[in-house]
Amino acid sequence: MPKFAANLSMLFTELPFMERFAAAKAAGFQAVEYLFPYAYDKNELAQALKAHGLKQVLHNMPPGDWDAGERGMACHPERIEEFRAGVDKTIEYATALGCPQVNCLAGKLIPGLSRELAHQTLVPNLKYAAEKLKAAGIKLLMEPINHFDMPGFFLNYTAQASAIIDEVGSDNLFIQYDIYHAQRMEGELAATAQKYLARIAHMQLADNPGRNEPGTGEINYDFLFKHLDAIGYQGWIGCEYKPKTTTVEGLGWFKALSR
Repeated sequence: MPKFAANLSMLFTELPFMERFAAAKAAGFQAVEYLFPYAYDKNELAQALKAHGLKQVLHNMPPGDWDAGERGMACHPERIEEFRAGVDKTIEYATALGCPQVNCLAGKLIPGLSRELAHQTLVPNLKYAAEKLKAAGIKLLMEPINHFDMPGFFLNYTAQASAIIDEVGSDNLFIQYDIYHAQRMEGELAATAQKYLARIAHMQLADNPGRNEPGTGEINYDFLFKHLDAIGYQGWIGCEYKPKTTTVEGLGWFKALSR
């Protein structure tokens, strides 16, 4: 069955962040991911991973002012230098944490910014980041996100991400396939995962509606997990969902697969 990583930005949130590593390990996870490491000392994070025998499998590049609603800056033409500085910071943290891949949030279309100019900004930014990250031994990912939860986000579809990979022309740019976002935007989960398998380096999950744990909504995760095994998906699946009650009470699906 697939390998699952606890998303510490969504799970065990009743605990202070640095205590969530121990909770993830106690729940049976061997790996973690979370949105951003930058508010914490990288050495403290690395020590938490080591102390609990956990792998860090993903974090995002700096998104701009997250608390103010920014969701990335890679498509913003006036922030190219800030984006490039973010690449350097990403490498610093990912290297310290032994994190093999990072996600670039494309960003929202800001007022007055055309899709054409956003696209023309995003492509060279991704090319720059992919090359610098490759030199550091780190994969670059980009994630299509549904426009219901995140109105105005530039990158929404798997095919759109694949076309951007073609345009960037780097062998170090991949898709982060979030099953929840994909279900809301396009469906056809099994066929899409199989079609783009060679370009998908990481997956995330949540059920729909509600973005809760598997088994609470319409997605047939029993079928989907078996399908991912059958087509040979080798990457991690991040558990980026909102527990319907508590994290531990909602882990029945995970414990059943771990037996």
